[in-house]
Amino acid sequence: DAEAARRDLLDRAAPPVAVLVALEAVRPGDLLRVRPGEKIPVDGTVSDGVSAVDESMLTGESVPVEKRAGSAVFAATINREGGLRFRAEKVGAATMLAQIIEMVERAQGSKAPIARMADVVAGYFTPLVMGVALITLAAWWFTAGPERAMLHFVAVLIIACPCA
Repeated sequence: DAEAARRDLLDRAAPPVAVLVALEAVRPGDLLRVRPGEKIPVDGTVSDGVSAVDESMLTGESVPVEKRAGSAVFAATINREGGLRFRAEKVGAATMLAQIIEMVERAQGSKAPIARMADVVAGYFTPLVMGVALITLAAWWFTAGPERAMLHFVAVLIIACPCA
């Protein structure tokens, strides 16, 4: 049977040297290859090749960094020049990029101690200022009339909140 012979020949053929795999399938210890212009998918250590890698995504530095055997490479950086082979070490949430994103999200979700203190003070200060302004309005209303009362009412608000 010709189909069985064809399958038999395919089964005996050497496996491909390189295969494309989904990012989710990469595990620590896997040997990966990136060509010039490709993004480095995970953190790892270069095992073979020399290249310049654009790490501006992580460091802000615009000058590419030379990488060779033993150099660390990081997810989301871009291989600019030569081909690199590297061993995956950190994948998914363990990569440096994922950790930076997590720290930024935590920082955005929490307030600085001085901001929390300002919120507490404002919680007491605002009603106090409004109370003083209303008392001023009432006192001047009955002693000097509505025009003068409004003038002093607004003056109290402006003095208490100069940035308003």
